[in-house]
Amino acid sequence: MRIGIGNDHVAVEYKQTIKQYIEKEYGYEVIDFGTNSSERFDYPIAGKVVANAVASGEVERGIVICGTGVGIGIAANKVNGIRCVICSEPYSARMSRQHNDANMLSFGARVIGLELAKMLVDVWLTTEYEGGRHAKRVQMLNEGTTS
Repeated sequence: MRIGIGNDHVAVEYKQTIKQYIEKEYGYEVIDFGTNSSERFDYPIAGKVVANAVASGEVERGIVICGTGVGIGIAANKVNGIRCVICSEPYSARMSRQHNDANMLSFGARVIGLELAKMLVDVWLTTEYEGGRHAKRVQMLNEGTTS
């Protein structure tokens, strides 16, 4: 599996740690779309770049990290076909995969610790989409419809 990862200047350490963790624990290729600098970097850019990589099929899933995870996750969700969960606990990470087939995960470097971030990644990467009764709703999300 190929995972895209992106970040702003606040989340450089988190991005590097999570990238190394995924490569070591899962053997997945992690494509870095973020910054490695502590100089200001606008999170909407990183969110959009990773989301475009997921939407185009360049990578299968994406992880984005900023201070709260909120802004970068909102930016990702603006791209058609993206279902990015903004998450700070494992239950939502699991349910986002099982019920929503979330193809991106977002979290905040100023909100959760690195060990919890690894736990979210573990749950999110290993949980399968259930399909079935959820498929119609995921299709609605993809189409931008509510009826």
